[in-house]
Amino acid sequence: MAVPVPRCEPLWLRRLGRCEYEAVFTAMRSFTEARDASTPDELWWVEHPPIFTQGLAGKAEHLLAPGDIPVVQADRGGQVTYHGPGQVVVYCLLDVRRLGLSVRGLVTVLERSVIDLLAAHGIAGRARPDAPGVYVGDAKVASLGLRLRQGRSYHGLSLNVDVDLEPFSRINPCGYPGLRVTRLRDLGVELTPEAAAAELLADLGHHLGYTAFARADGLP
Repeated sequence: MAVPVPRCEPLWLRRLGRCEYEAVFTAMRSFTEARDASTPDELWWVEHPPIFTQGLAGKAEHLLAPGDIPVVQADRGGQVTYHGPGQVVVYCLLDVRRLGLSVRGLVTVLERSVIDLLAAHGIAGRARPDAPGVYVGDAKVASLGLRLRQGRSYHGLSLNVDVDLEPFSRINPCGYPGLRVTRLRDLGVELTPEAAAAELLADLGHHLGYTAFARADGLP
């Protein structure tokens, strides 16, 4: 992976806590539509109540038995995935063009950040060229889904920390029948979602070239 160009301005890390998906989705789109060339980049991290989100190319047959968990349509790439408590979701509100990244480059940054977190705890993670995300063995521990609008990204990645894995059995995760899903706890990594988020955001900021960080709470 290319060495990032160091950036002197701060990257904003925005902690949302537990927040409904639809509210964050609306805020991401509004933020992206309103930003200009001087708008700082932000990473938002959040835990959602249980929900399935369907990507733009999502096919109904990958929703096997959603039951009492709502299904919402998102405008990111990819198929269906699950979000719920115990999962760290990081939304990447980035001026990708200003950062000098391609879409593939941004995907690599996200994957590498999760792989570095795993490596720090003695776990060998890997990316797959045929299926974006991060895997330990044949089990997926982190999922990716992005949208770019005029060179600016939103949506991002989700990392399974201590999330209930049962809802993944109600779908074909990311459109792959039979795909195994794992979480940090089952890999022997005893991190809280907050601790995992702190490590992941630091790794992600570093791979984006940022050395200074500012912090905020709640939606903008």
